[in-house]
Amino acid sequence: MQMNFSSLSNRKLTVLLHVMAWVIIVIIPRYLINRFGNGDSHFLYQFYSNTAIYGLLFYVNYLWLVPRFFFNENKLWYFLIAAAFIIVLYSGMWYINEHVFYDYVREQKFEKLIEEINKGNEQIKPPIRQFKIYNYFYTSILVCGFSLGLGVLDKLSQNEKERKELEKEKLNSELAFLKNQISPHFFFNTLNNIYSLIGINTSEAQNAVLKLSKLMRYLLYESEHGESDLVAEISFMNHYIDLMKLRLNDKVKLSVSFPENTGNLSIPPLLFIPFIENAFKHGISYREPSFIDIKMTVDDNEISFYAKNSIGTSSHSGDGQHPGIGLENVKKRLKLLFPGSHNLVIDEKTDTFSVYLCLKIKKQAV
Repeated sequence: MQMNFSSLSNRKLTVLLHVMAWVIIVIIPRYLINRFGNGDSHFLYQFYSNTAIYGLLFYVNYLWLVPRFFFNENKLWYFLIAAAFIIVLYSGMWYINEHVFYDYVREQKFEKLIEEINKGNEQIKPPIRQFKIYNYFYTSILVCGFSLGLGVLDKLSQNEKERKELEKEKLNSELAFLKNQISPHFFFNTLNNIYSLIGINTSEAQNAVLKLSKLMRYLLYESEHGESDLVAEISFMNHYIDLMKLRLNDKVKLSVSFPENTGNLSIPPLLFIPFIENAFKHGISYREPSFIDIKMTVDDNEISFYAKNSIGTSSHSGDGQHPGIGLENVKKRLKLLFPGSHNLVIDEKTDTFSVYLCLKIKKQAV
């Protein structure tokens, strides 16, 4: 709906600019003739008729010839039809100038002026009719060139809009895939952990089921919208981390810090979870000490996210873990959603992996 409204607004703006241009073309010559000339309406009407012919050439070329032939790989037909149309319009202009608005007195004055200019000059006086033909075809080529250039710019703008829409559609598909990627593997492990807890600590098992249901609700419903409140996203990440903690042992050191005051900020959903999922996937070792550090700070309209984890020997490639789209998905989303307003730094070493992401986002209107 927003795209349609934007396209409608652009079309209205284009029409308004064309109307304003024609108003200026109509008003200024009349003003100049009335103000500085002798009020020659005969010449004015001739000017209007000639301008209308050039305008017809412009709009036929811009609205029909360019889209119909030039952009459909029929460039030869485009140039042939455009040339034929220019010749046809010249016949119309010649008839108007030579019959409808022909002024014998003015033409004689113009010829005398040419004679005065060429007096004492050995060069032959340029023929008036030939001069008019050159002037018409030269102006017509300029008009066609301008309308062609304008049509090409419109086409490029339309292609860019379509490309962005395709990227958004692809992004939505990748987001849905990301949600599906998180769900099966994570839910399977979590349900196994909850099953083990039932015989040991019924209260903790019930609490885990409640958190799992909240997490599923967010994945299935709340994350469907274009943006989510930052506080809701933090709550989702906390539930995710709490459920992942069920599988940790004493050899894993986990540090988590999220801000309590998030202001009135909203962000695209599931933007940080791939980093957290990646940290738990590669930062846990059951045979040797390992760590995961997750931190987020909010300063006015700037969000800083930091995640660092150890890389155990069981976390390298070849361990059978599916890499998913995770980090690559986030990179694509950031380029599209936060162009020029984000900073992503990924540092991968032999034994540690760290991610730093800084976002500058707009606050919601209160």
